[in-house]
Amino acid sequence: MAFALALSTCLATPLAAASVEDLPIKSSVMGRGETVIFVHGWTCDETAWDAQVEYFSENYRVVTLDLPGHGISASPAKEDFSMDLFAAAVEAVRNEVGADKVVLVGHSMGGAVIRQYAVNYPDHVAGLVAVDGPLDMRTMAGVNFGELTLEQRGQFVDSMFVEGTSEELRAEIRGVMLSAPADTAHGAMNAMLDPSLQTDDVIAAPALTVLAGQTNFPIDDSQREVLTDWQHTSVPGTGHFLMMEKPDEFNALLESFLTERAQF
Repeated sequence: MAFALALSTCLATPLAAASVEDLPIKSSVMGRGETVIFVHGWTCDETAWDAQVEYFSENYRVVTLDLPGHGISASPAKEDFSMDLFAAAVEAVRNEVGADKVVLVGHSMGGAVIRQYAVNYPDHVAGLVAVDGPLDMRTMAGVNFGELTLEQRGQFVDSMFVEGTSEELRAEIRGVMLSAPADTAHGAMNAMLDPSLQTDDVIAAPALTVLAGQTNFPIDDSQREVLTDWQHTSVPGTGHFLMMEKPDEFNALLESFLTERAQF
């Protein structure tokens, strides 16, 4: 398993030409077929999807990227972070790979990113999958994560784990999230919580929310007002990074969505 994952990472082809607002965007592509773009969450990077790249690249063209300010992509000024910027970065990568319609899979804040993409670029959306993240931004009204000092960020990250989260995985996630610059942590969080996103924009594309067994994201039928073809499910016994904790179960759910509901 470890050897196969290392090999898949080595064989992934980096894309260097995509940029948004003169900010170079790090992205990678692997496999052939219909295109699935994976979007990481707050202060994370494209490595969050390693287990999905290995699995889905056998039958799909899998694209991952580092959002602006994350990983090794270039960063805007702290005040210039926005969901529109993140969505535009995804669009630049989609255009670079030459895909028409794509399924977008977003973890945590990545759910807000793919939702904004669907609002701004609906003609290119074959489906949306939020992984323990929001597709209806009205659910984020009134949320405040405080000053986000490095100590507070550490406590926040630790709250994302459950008893079954391995120490190895905890260390890996903490290492990535706490190494992100302070400007990224503040700018990206403010972008996600921007009240202007909490609208009634309707998304008609097929949509799925996969929740962690322990989640802080509310689910109720009012979300069908803005997600007209939406389903939700969960993976019991997982924390926030469910696609890393139980990749086989998550991959099966995503595979079902791709084969049965996506509209490529």
